[in-house]
Amino acid sequence: VEEIYLSDTIENLPNYETVAIVAPKDSFPVGHLKQLDSYLAKGGKLVVAINRVEGDLSTASGKSLETGLESWLKEKGISVENNFVVDANCGSVGVRQQQGFFNFTTNVRFPFLPIISEFADHPLTAGLETVILPFASSLSFTGDSTQQYTPLAFTSDKSGTRSAPLYFDVQKQWQESDFPLSRLPLAAVLSSNFGGQQLSHMVVIGDGDFAVNGEGQQAQQLQGDNVSFLVNAIDWLSDD
Repeated sequence: VEEIYLSDTIENLPNYETVAIVAPKDSFPVGHLKQLDSYLAKGGKLVVAINRVEGDLSTASGKSLETGLESWLKEKGISVENNFVVDANCGSVGVRQQQGFFNFTTNVRFPFLPIISEFADHPLTAGLETVILPFASSLSFTGDSTQQYTPLAFTSDKSGTRSAPLYFDVQKQWQESDFPLSRLPLAAVLSSNFGGQQLSHMVVIGDGDFAVNGEGQQAQQLQGDNVSFLVNAIDWLSDD
């Protein structure tokens, strides 16, 4: 694995079988997006794991995140929606509470941390059991009949969406009516020639943090299948 700098004067993307863009924070200049256009048109493959929204538990708030990549993806044929997915099948967060002289932490279910256990029958998702996608956004297809759109990972039958910006109420008593939707796609493959002569594939995941374990004091253990999901995507695209 090597880091690639799109700001290099030499356009070196074609040297790579697959390029992964994971949790981008800064906006993409037009020149960088044109490099990605050229790479795809020549048959290059992309993994894009993008945070369309951002949740901060320290301030209990969530907001939209714009890098220009979401607009570029929509033009290509796949939209990462500006929403927070909520799911009854979810992870938990620790909430500090006080009772008398005692402080203690209790784990509270938090639907903004969907646990994904429904996957398409696809080589990329073979063997996956449970992937956690924190503060994920749903996907939709915006392309045309010349493209093939294959959803890969879905929410449970009890899920929903919330618009950004918002505040998180970790003490909220969630009701059945909070989850009116089902099987929202959170990851997909888009196959097309993308303006070139060769068929290419792009894997898009509506969350960028699922495979980021942090550094130094912020480092944390990742769910094993989270790592496998990203590795599988790169392996499948690279035909390894």
